[in-house]
Amino acid sequence: MFSHIMVGANDIAAAKAFYDALFAAVGGKPAITDDMGRLIYMHDGALFMVTKPIDGEPACHANGGTIGFTMASPEQADAWHAAGVAAGGKTCEDAPGVREASFGKLYLAYLRDPAGNKLCGLHRMA
Repeated sequence: MFSHIMVGANDIAAAKAFYDALFAAVGGKPAITDDMGRLIYMHDGALFMVTKPIDGEPACHANGGTIGFTMASPEQADAWHAAGVAAGGKTCEDAPGVREASFGKLYLAYLRDPAGNKLCGLHRMA
């Protein structure tokens, strides 16, 4: 369904340190940087990108928006979360753990990146 997700950042170096660590915790590779200075993370044909806003205005996060990343296990979600916090992210919502949802049990770990974007590591429990 998705081809790419792009978030804004005011400090590309801080964003690179954060996302390189975050994705390394789940087996990802460091970003490549294109000729416009955007960070590009590739996996299974999809892209996650980070850029300074093209309009020159400061980057800001979406109120109510969340970007979710699939995790293979609760342990992987915990490693992802810990790597994000260690690389400058901030934990948000409740502590990582199991939540009951109308569509089953989920293991969720929430972070905000250095620019304030809300991220979620999600594992669907059996």
